[in-house]
Amino acid sequence: MSSVVEFASKESSDHEDGNERLDLLHTTNPTAANLSLPAETFLKAAISVKDQVVQFTWKRESEGHGSNGTDPTAFTGLIGTAITSLWSYKTTGSHQDLLLCAEIVDTCATVACTSTRHVTFLCGRGGVYALGAVVANYIGDHQKCGLYLNLFLEVAQERALPIGPEEGGFGMSYDLLYGRAGFLWAALFINKHLGQETVPSDLLMPVVEAVLAGGRAGASDNTTCPLMYRWHGTRYWGAAHGLAGILHVLLHFTLSKEDAEDVKGTLRYMMSNRFPHSGNYPSSEGNPRDKLVQWSHGATSMAITLCKASQVFSCDREFRDAAIEAGEVVWKSGLVKKVGLADGASGNAYAFLSLYRLTGESIYIERAKAFASFVYHNAEELMSVGHSRGTDHAYSLFQGLAGAACLWFDLLVPENSRFPGYEI
Repeated sequence: MSSVVEFASKESSDHEDGNERLDLLHTTNPTAANLSLPAETFLKAAISVKDQVVQFTWKRESEGHGSNGTDPTAFTGLIGTAITSLWSYKTTGSHQDLLLCAEIVDTCATVACTSTRHVTFLCGRGGVYALGAVVANYIGDHQKCGLYLNLFLEVAQERALPIGPEEGGFGMSYDLLYGRAGFLWAALFINKHLGQETVPSDLLMPVVEAVLAGGRAGASDNTTCPLMYRWHGTRYWGAAHGLAGILHVLLHFTLSKEDAEDVKGTLRYMMSNRFPHSGNYPSSEGNPRDKLVQWSHGATSMAITLCKASQVFSCDREFRDAAIEAGEVVWKSGLVKKVGLADGASGNAYAFLSLYRLTGESIYIERAKAFASFVYHNAEELMSVGHSRGTDHAYSLFQGLAGAACLWFDLLVPENSRFPGYEI
């Protein structure tokens, strides 16, 4: 792969081959030991990478050079490029970026409408229509905003969403990436930007109730954990397919006392089953391997989810303390040798931004900048890791450089930062 990260330092990190993460506290590499870059550097890097992401995804696609057909998802596809352009617009005010975002969404919508498999924000039609409505509203195109809202409301009325296990089976999965939590996140995104009840509660609460019912049924063989979910037979704990992602979404809704206690009980179960030596969280129920510290699995997504729990259950200090402890795990073991949001250093940096918004303590800004600067200095090398399926995902939001660009944009106004597709 030719050099595509023109701003990146040619220096490589001082690590042993095969290690999956670096220790920022003990590394002797000068690019990792002095990682506080000025805001102007992050802004220039973010704009530069955003332009490269657009070039290697959207422009190649529009010129007919795409290798595997149009991927209209936020996770690995063109909606991720649109989100990166939106992040740029919100930081720089560039109307051109906003129009580009709208153009990409319109193209993805023509693809998404032919596929009914997924309805989530990150990997389905829900994300295309939700982003389309929000961007059209930014532009002031009320007709197109209404069009996308109507398309989303059609998705919201699909019978598979509110059908619980008591009605004949588990049906649609519950996870953030492909299941009901991912659909609910898309609805929350719309309601945040366009106003509460834009997607009405009478459509959403039956889905919330189905998610809770599914969790209770899934935990029926565990007397100490109120909610549990399976994805392809495995009881995952992380954000993408498991408890951290599902609970994070549930925490955004008004829950009954019983439902809130089940959410709190599940969080407490997870907190009590951390790895005793590291404080990290297992990737799945009963998994003894203490290896992964990233958004998809491990302490990163739990830090963010626990920050939200601390805000919702403000009288329960334990969630704030556990969020801070999870952040310490990310700081000590989260400087991973990948670049993206899902399993890379960019995603791990968002745990510190979430903790900063919770605590107001500047140390978390410095830690986020340290991780972001490490990505800046080592982006070219990091891009070469983890893309055995080719370079298609090297520029994507969750597995590539687009996620780094969003992080750098968010560092400019950290109090307004949000993990794309995870934090509302």
